[in-house]
Amino acid sequence: MAMVCRATANRRREAAKLFVICAADSIERSNAKAFNLFRINEAGESRPFPIMVIRTHTDNYIGYVNSCPHQGIWLNFGEGNFGIWLNFGEGNFFTRDRAFLKCGRHGSVFEIDSGLCINGPCKDRNLEPIALAVIDGEVCLCGVELEESGHPDPFDDGDDTMEIMIHPE
Repeated sequence: MAMVCRATANRRREAAKLFVICAADSIERSNAKAFNLFRINEAGESRPFPIMVIRTHTDNYIGYVNSCPHQGIWLNFGEGNFGIWLNFGEGNFFTRDRAFLKCGRHGSVFEIDSGLCINGPCKDRNLEPIALAVIDGEVCLCGVELEESGHPDPFDDGDDTMEIMIHPE
């Protein structure tokens, strides 16, 4: 769902779109959630835009593109460009003590607040931040043009038929 807010930049009043990502309380404290969105690029084309939203223990919300900067390039996956998702493998974003973010593939460790890699193959590089705002209990993405019509889940087999198992008596 898109909303429009007014923001002042360079002494000009401009409209900025906000896109509701989820209810703020749908992410537990000291936890994170991944979202597979589609952003509109400069050519007007829809491209995959995987993000993660982190809710800190103090109820702050921090967002990053869900991609490890280890290789410094995007991997080509089908028609879109995907990076290496941080929550690859076990599906978790955090170190065991939950004090840092951790790449599930390469083991790079990142500060939660800054996205700075402090250990691993991409040491001293940063996760790409995204701007978030919490408005009326909704976590919103700011400043990125998203495709609102949505795409099918790439992991969905597309078969909506009901599975029925018949057991002979």
